[in-house]
Amino acid sequence: MKKKVIFMVDMESFYASVEKAKDPTLEGKPLLVSGDPARRSGVILAACPTAKKRGVKNGERLWEAQQKCPDATVVRPHMQDYLEVSIKITDILERYTDLVEPFSVDEQFMDITNSQRLFGKPEEIAKKIQKDIWFETKVRARIGIGENKVLAKMACDHFAKKNESGVFWLEKEKLATYLWPLPVEAMFGVGGRMGTHLRNKGIRTIGQLANASVDALKKRWGINGQVLWMTANGIDFSPVTTNTHAAQKAIGHGMTLPRDYKTIRDIKIVLLELCEEVCKRARASQVMGSTITVSVAGANYEIPTGFHRQQKLPYSTNITMEVYQYACELFERFWDGKPVRRLSVSLSQLTSDHVWQLSFFDHRDRLHRLGYTMDAIKEKYGDVSIVRAVSLLEASQAKERAVKIGGHYK
Repeated sequence: MKKKVIFMVDMESFYASVEKAKDPTLEGKPLLVSGDPARRSGVILAACPTAKKRGVKNGERLWEAQQKCPDATVVRPHMQDYLEVSIKITDILERYTDLVEPFSVDEQFMDITNSQRLFGKPEEIAKKIQKDIWFETKVRARIGIGENKVLAKMACDHFAKKNESGVFWLEKEKLATYLWPLPVEAMFGVGGRMGTHLRNKGIRTIGQLANASVDALKKRWGINGQVLWMTANGIDFSPVTTNTHAAQKAIGHGMTLPRDYKTIRDIKIVLLELCEEVCKRARASQVMGSTITVSVAGANYEIPTGFHRQQKLPYSTNITMEVYQYACELFERFWDGKPVRRLSVSLSQLTSDHVWQLSFFDHRDRLHRLGYTMDAIKEKYGDVSIVRAVSLLEASQAKERAVKIGGHYK
């Protein structure tokens, strides 16, 4: 059986690289992309390599980064630009194989197993891809190579990003040399909490995890224990597929509020707008949901408050006001009355909306058609071309959200 060759293609400091490509005068200068440059409490979304060499890290507060790098240029994110460049990079990768799977806005898997006769050996293909991406976008790509997605991802994260060439091939036969000496927290799929659990069991390196008893890991963490053991041993059977996002299991939307919301009146305004967005996305996918989930996070990060609760609906729906009714019921039942800083709503257990429950006592068919009509108006004239009356109130976030993608300005 022919051994597969999988690439993980990752863009170096993607947001910052795109900003520098747009403005050549920034070349060679430290650059920070911050979620809100107008506020020193904004978070660093991306730092260019020059800024990173001075100790700046993604995710830290802007004021902390500016102490380390006071001469850095700070720009706000432009998400539309990043998405367009990401799509362009996908087009470049698809010249080499039809098996390209986006993993995030700046990371993509590709299976080049059957492309070698056309384009050469894996290292040659990697260099060609790097050259094409740089020539067309001025973004540097790092490429991890492995016989599966897990190996390619870890090859990229731990070795290609640190290589001068930006390319590294992590072969399964050489795991003991390269991967196993790394701390267990460095392994793909191990977060801070899991790392603590593993260390408490005496597992401190990826090699120790790889050589641990799989039965003991399964007994402690179930199927996740099996997955951890497989990852440490470089085993992954998941294929590179273009259908990763085709079978959506849930549709949700959440947002961090610009201030503490303390009254149920204000909170319900945002809940309605979230339900509107969730149902709009459901209708766009022509699905309905029969389970609603509401998540709330409080304003105090040191003493976390809030809840995450779900409820089975009596019937599947994508009608905004029906979803809103149950979202309010969940919120009122579990809210502790403390200030709220983040809200999210989601629909799950999705089914096609081509067949749905009729009722003798209401006009669900009219409400169903009304939702699609409002979606068509928004699609043609913009998200705020038609809004509910509550979205004209001060607590509304509809207008602010309409000019953003993924929580950041377009």
